[in-house]
Amino acid sequence: MLSTLRNAWKVPELRKRLIYTLFLIAIFRMGNHIPVPGIDTSRLADFAGQSGNLINFYDLISGGAFSTFSIFALGVVPYINASIIMQLLTIAIPQLEQLSKEGEDGRRKIQNITRYAAIPIGVLQAYGSFLLIQSQNAIKDTSMMNVIMIILTLLAASTFLMWLGDMITVKGLGNGVSLIIFVNIISRFPNTIFKISSLKKGQYIGPVEIAVFVIVALALLLAVIGMSLAERRIPVQYAGKSVGNKVFKGQSSHIPISITSSAVIAIIFAMSVMQFPFTIGQFWPLSWFNKVIVNGRFSPFKNNSIMYIIFYAVLTIFFTWFYTQVTMKPEEMAENMSKSAGFIPGVRPGNATARYLERILDRISIIGGIFAAVIALFPIILENYTSFKEISFGGTMLLIMVGVSLDTLRQMESQLVMRHYQGFLK
Repeated sequence: MLSTLRNAWKVPELRKRLIYTLFLIAIFRMGNHIPVPGIDTSRLADFAGQSGNLINFYDLISGGAFSTFSIFALGVVPYINASIIMQLLTIAIPQLEQLSKEGEDGRRKIQNITRYAAIPIGVLQAYGSFLLIQSQNAIKDTSMMNVIMIILTLLAASTFLMWLGDMITVKGLGNGVSLIIFVNIISRFPNTIFKISSLKKGQYIGPVEIAVFVIVALALLLAVIGMSLAERRIPVQYAGKSVGNKVFKGQSSHIPISITSSAVIAIIFAMSVMQFPFTIGQFWPLSWFNKVIVNGRFSPFKNNSIMYIIFYAVLTIFFTWFYTQVTMKPEEMAENMSKSAGFIPGVRPGNATARYLERILDRISIIGGIFAAVIALFPIILENYTSFKEISFGGTMLLIMVGVSLDTLRQMESQLVMRHYQGFLK
């Protein structure tokens, strides 16, 4: 990776892209420290730590902006939610599905629809954030004008971040939205080190526990890197064909299927389902729903319980399988393979190929789901069964970091290879 960065810096165009990317990231990080007007930030010191796992996750990918309620408190979460919704609607609505098959022009139209859809989602999330902050008695003025100003501030800042991500994608290096999340996660490391240092000074933990924590964290990082690079390659043979006077020979290829491609989305879905009853229960704290469903003795939604951990793991595995089946589409893969005169050796084309691909996807999604469940449960086990309380360190952040790093590195290497061949041809 370091050699790739060094080589990229030597190429003038890539150097400009790197500097442009760093410049936009610096602007974005400065905005993370600008508070929303009319907010008493002193009352928000322990806000994220007292909230649920989903709020902690949003605070993590916003770089701590949510817990301090800065102008970038929403981050790119509305855009991410809009993207997920559009992916699911593409399967349910035939017009959108047809649009997704129209090549680059169709994808551009879907991208524009996603951007517009992020605005109403951002309004809803901004209002929900306002209600959460209001519950902490951190709003100095609750008049209608101040509420509108807070919502507009959060929405404008989130829209600006969406534009900033697009500029990084077009004129910089890597995927802009992913890089923003990556930088936010990296920015939380000093805070994590400070918390560990405070625990040591308070004699809550000792050197041995810190050493075990570092070893486990490194082992988890290596496991995430290994699983992120792991893929199941399905061999595909393409028959030879003649077009006019030209004859094309048959060739062998493969379809790479990543094991952890749906892990992050599955964890987000599982967290949302687990936190939904808790959110509903906050509106009626004395109702039977809150006493039985949320805090009941055998409730799977009760925090720090064994049932909660088991149900959370099952949901993560299910959503990994579900999202893999939804996005990969074995029938469509088999149809496209048949149209390209391709086939899997030893498997009949058509329905047999679709069933074969479905079996492989089922196995891969189960393996990926089990790994995602382990990753998702790591911060819960860390908080409830160790002395490392309120340490915002989890496998989900490692999944995002490793995925973004590998994707950016691949893009940089492809840019280097392209410029190398251009120079050779000249």
